Amino acid sequence: MTDAAVASLSTPASEQQLSEAGRATPPLPGGPRSDLSADIRRATRRATRQALGRSLLTFVLTIIAVIVIWVGALALFGVSTYVGKGPLDVWNFLFTVPAAEANRAQLFGQLGVTIGHSAVGFGAGLLVALVVATVFQLSKGVEHALMPLAMLLRSVPLVAMAPVIILIFGRDFASVAVIGGIVVLFPALVNIVFGLKSATPQMNDLVTVYGGGAWTRLRKVALPNSLPEFFAAVRISVPGAITGALLAEWLAVGGGIGGAVGGYIAGAQFSAVWTAVVLVTGTALVLYNLVQILESVVLARMGMAARL
Repeated sequence: MTDAAVASLSTPASEQQLSEAGRATPPLPGGPRSDLSADIRRATRRATRQALGRSLLTFVLTIIAVIVIWVGALALFGVSTYVGKGPLDVWNFLFTVPAAEANRAQLFGQLGVTIGHSAVGFGAGLLVALVVATVFQLSKGVEHALMPLAMLLRSVPLVAMAPVIILIFGRDFASVAVIGGIVVLFPALVNIVFGLKSATPQMNDLVTVYGGGAWTRLRKVALPNSLPEFFAAVRISVPGAITGALLAEWLAVGGGIGGAVGGYIAGAQFSAVWTAVVLVTGTALVLYNLVQILESVVLARMGMAARL
């Protein structure tokens, strides 16, 4: 045996070489499995299925809990059937009464307008929150200067600011974006800022050792590590955006569920009022749980299931 052969036998192979050899050589029947990547993929799929199952179960239980609380509250407080409507009344209003088709067209049309307004506020608020949180992460001086101002602005009731917003932006699309964005902005900003700060000093130091700067640390460490908090911000923002849209419709632009409920109450159309509330609440629950399901799947596939 030559000296080179002896040296090759006495030199331990690197982990990468062993891994490549394991992938290139099929495992022997009945022998130990060497394809670690297949094991990792199976574990990831199993974690994804478990996370998806938990999220779907939570969604179903939430719907059941809401219905039970709804029916129980009407019975507990003895609400008159003329004013208080239960699930069966809402179902009949939408599907069985002679005017059910007209009722569906009217209510679902208004719901579509409200969802559109909610999407505008959601997108505006979440985008601004992400940009501002990124700036805060890159510059501590900017964070120390602007975060107290942001919290002070948040402490002012939105109903009090709405007339000023309407005077500045008018009763149109811009006011919807501003009012909805304000509702979404601050909770999302706090969550995203907290997530960006959750990376350990050792992770940041590793990037610095390899010559990375603040921007590299943001891209390689802070943003990926903040995914759980980002999804939490999105979940919080969904019902917040709907609330902001209803408020904007009521105070500024009209239309949608927010603009119509006042007329339903004035006209003693209590079935329409309850149906509108149910549609808005149901939409918020569905969107919230869809985001939660997406969060569970993404974090499970990224190996962050423990942070759910």
